[in-house]
Amino acid sequence: AQVLTAGVQSSLSDPRLFISYEPSTLEAPQQAPVLTNLTREELLAQIQRNIRHEVLEGNVGYLRVDDLPGQEVLSELGEFLVSHVWRQLMSTSSLVLDLRHCSGGHFSGIPYVISYLHPGNTVMHVDTVYDRPSNTTTEIWTLPEVLGERYSADKDVVVLTSGHTGGVAEDIAYILKQMRRAIVVGERTEGGALDLQKLRIGQSNFFLTVPVSRSLGPLGGGGQTWEGSGVLPCVGTPAEQALEKALAILTLRRALPGVVLRLQEALQDYYTLVDRVPGLLHHLASMDYSAVVSEEDLVTKLNAGLQAVSEDPRLLVRATGPRDSSSRPETGPNESPAATPEVPTEEDARRALVDSVFQVSVLPGNVGYLRFDRFADAAVLETL
Repeated sequence: AQVLTAGVQSSLSDPRLFISYEPSTLEAPQQAPVLTNLTREELLAQIQRNIRHEVLEGNVGYLRVDDLPGQEVLSELGEFLVSHVWRQLMSTSSLVLDLRHCSGGHFSGIPYVISYLHPGNTVMHVDTVYDRPSNTTTEIWTLPEVLGERYSADKDVVVLTSGHTGGVAEDIAYILKQMRRAIVVGERTEGGALDLQKLRIGQSNFFLTVPVSRSLGPLGGGGQTWEGSGVLPCVGTPAEQALEKALAILTLRRALPGVVLRLQEALQDYYTLVDRVPGLLHHLASMDYSAVVSEEDLVTKLNAGLQAVSEDPRLLVRATGPRDSSSRPETGPNESPAATPEVPTEEDARRALVDSVFQVSVLPGNVGYLRFDRFADAAVLETL
């Protein structure tokens, strides 16, 4: 079995193919129990084990999905999920969808997750799934209507992934990333398949685990999908640190509108090239900030945009870290950010002050040399 597995995987470059030897298995292994055969109470218990939620500090919604049920179960329990889970998350300012522990599920449940995060005025074709045993394809579209409300398109969504995120969860992360609806944070996903089946080879005790369904991924372009290679996160970080990283990103993104507004006000009030201000204000208002996940990203994007629009390399935004408003008041346009030194009364101290501002020497050829690196305050010069 090991030799066959190594040979098949290396020949086809597909780590999802696996051959096992199981002499104790009398019959072909059963697939996971069909959820629709369970009673409503059993379904509810299973749903509550696999789907958990809470509201975190900063009014951040947190939804953890460990197994995604299919369309029939979601249709049956939709009202329960909306009233007991989704309604508690609707009023949050941003959402974290945790798929780090989700390695299974049914692809018919994908439209439900995507549709609650997609604006309701349009339907979108998000994937096409090919099923090999039946030789059929199924298109996946967002739902034209959903129970309850959709999550506002103006609110940020972060999807958490790990190396164990597989199958349906990978497709959800991939679709939301390609839609530019979510920031994916964590590790590269497993690179699995939408549906894996374990098949007995003839009448032997050997079994072949093989992907039988395939995502054709229309959102990826060129037929590229996540299968085999996994979904690459927007922000890579160890899975156990992904939630902490996501919350930091959401904190930055909450501050974005205020930063942009203060930047617009500063340009409007102080920028000397007045004729370029309207273009700069329009540029700031229309910029796409969806990919900004760090202060460095924001500074780079703002500087590139402002300097290109104004054709002025002097326009420069930089991050200075947190400001303590009690000890570091903001400076006005006519104030120097550095404190003006007080003029000492002692002669030696005055000489030291002059030497710190001016450098004076006579060069060969009787050439006088005077260097000063900053202008001193007029009162200081007058006194000295």
